[in-house]
Amino acid sequence: MANKTLSVAIVSFNEEENIGRTLKSIADFADEIIVVDSNSTDKTREIAISYGAKVFLEDWKGYVNQKNSALEKCKGDWILCLDCDEVVTEELKSEIIKAIDIPGIDGFFINRRVVYLNKELKHAWQPDLKLRLVRRMAFPRWTGYDPHDSLIINGKTGRLKGILLHYPYKNIDHHFMKLINYARISASSYREMNKKFKLYKLIFNPIFAFLKQYLLKRGFLDGFRGFIVAFSSFCYVFLKYLFLWEKERDLS
Repeated sequence: MANKTLSVAIVSFNEEENIGRTLKSIADFADEIIVVDSNSTDKTREIAISYGAKVFLEDWKGYVNQKNSALEKCKGDWILCLDCDEVVTEELKSEIIKAIDIPGIDGFFINRRVVYLNKELKHAWQPDLKLRLVRRMAFPRWTGYDPHDSLIINGKTGRLKGILLHYPYKNIDHHFMKLINYARISASSYREMNKKFKLYKLIFNPIFAFLKQYLLKRGFLDGFRGFIVAFSSFCYVFLKYLFLWEKERDLS
């Protein structure tokens, strides 16, 4: 292992189908694994403990606050922030091990690539650069709004080679159920931020979301999966504004 120590920060809730795959990908090079679990009722905690993780039980406080709680518990010189449905590839692991000994850089962006319906997407949702590897002394913290959080630091950033594989959806049903839930959460966040419903956004933003994924991102090169992704982007944006309209009129 490199001269610097590495902590991995994860939040979880009922992730027994995913968390083992995630932890297996980092268990042989992480010095510390922190899992903040929101009182899972499945075997998430048992699986995490089997990989040597330190598990903390905390009620759900929202994506931003929950992830910040995990960050605060890390003791390593560097922190790698992961979700339970993400996997570190061998190439990325090698890059991380080298990166934490590079002086003068306090954080690294990593490209995340979705595995959708058993196929890695090369165009849709690409690139998806996420700041995930950060120096603990650079004051890392999660900001943004639920469910669209983002990690920031005080310091200079770079980019790593290698891919972080993302397995967010088991199947189409799971995909669209999560989409509806995230749209509701986004609408609630917009409401809390006093963002107002605009009819033109309901009409035009979903169309742009589809065209962005299918044409600008060249999702059509991912075949029918790329079309599904583009259509799901249309649905997500449409529902987000529709739910906001509903909340403004207290119809929900």
